[in-house]
Amino acid sequence: MLDGRVAVVTGAGRGLGRSYARALAAAGAAVVVNDLDADVAKETVAEITAAGGRAVAVVGSVGGSYLADALVRRAVGEFGRLDVMVTNAGALRDQTLRNTSDDDFDLVVTSHLRGTFTCGRAAVRRFREQGEGGRLILVGSPAGQRASFGQTAYSASKGAVVAMMRTWAVEHAKIGVTVNAIVPTALTRMVATIPGLGELVSRVDAGEPVPQPLRRQGLGTPEDVAPLVVYLASAESAHVTGQAIAAGGDRIALWTHPGEVAEELRPGGWTVPEVARLFAEAPLQEFEPAPLALEEV
Repeated sequence: MLDGRVAVVTGAGRGLGRSYARALAAAGAAVVVNDLDADVAKETVAEITAAGGRAVAVVGSVGGSYLADALVRRAVGEFGRLDVMVTNAGALRDQTLRNTSDDDFDLVVTSHLRGTFTCGRAAVRRFREQGEGGRLILVGSPAGQRASFGQTAYSASKGAVVAMMRTWAVEHAKIGVTVNAIVPTALTRMVATIPGLGELVSRVDAGEPVPQPLRRQGLGTPEDVAPLVVYLASAESAHVTGQAIAAGGDRIALWTHPGEVAEELRPGGWTVPEVARLFAEAPLQEFEPAPLALEEV
């Protein structure tokens, strides 16, 4: 399906990123495996090559232009071209707003948002040079689509990634580059910190199957998300762009584009009392569902 194609996957040493890299390689792509941890990056490469695939490792932290450009150079230098960029890497520093430090906020935004920006830009420059289109697969999160308590920086970054995806899809349609965001849910080390899920992650890591009710709700293993990545990397997905696609367990779903849900006009403009009346009476009293109120911790 991907014979002759070359992909870069950032944050591919563990979890979801590793599953994407292995699946892309199994489908025929050569893969540049990036991770901050040299040992796990080499493990991913070793798994791919042991299975008969082609892969090389580039160690480093995403965010700056230097690493983004180096990833593209390695793909071209090692395999002759670049066709797919999967921007999966990122760090977490979960805290409520009052406890989020400047350094923690900057680290998360730099890795997720700036890393996606620099890697996407470097890939598009190469796609333009090749003149044969390309695939940008950005990685969002449910935390960027709705409220996620204690994840100010992460939610902001992932929400911005999806917004950036929509802009890039419009900008690059004429040159045959598709841009989509996946919104994965899987039992990984990242979700093991969520109360109630740590034991389940350990059991699944030990080889137990994910309970079917959870799979139907969209929670499975990293391998459940990988087929969507392979499809979006392929020529068959040329008509799919500008989409935020949820994947996990037994589910694939589309997120809506943001849109207005109600409108009122008042000739001559609005006064404060009229605004107050508007929000006290129909139709704007039917607010969008608010997130659950949680006691600040």
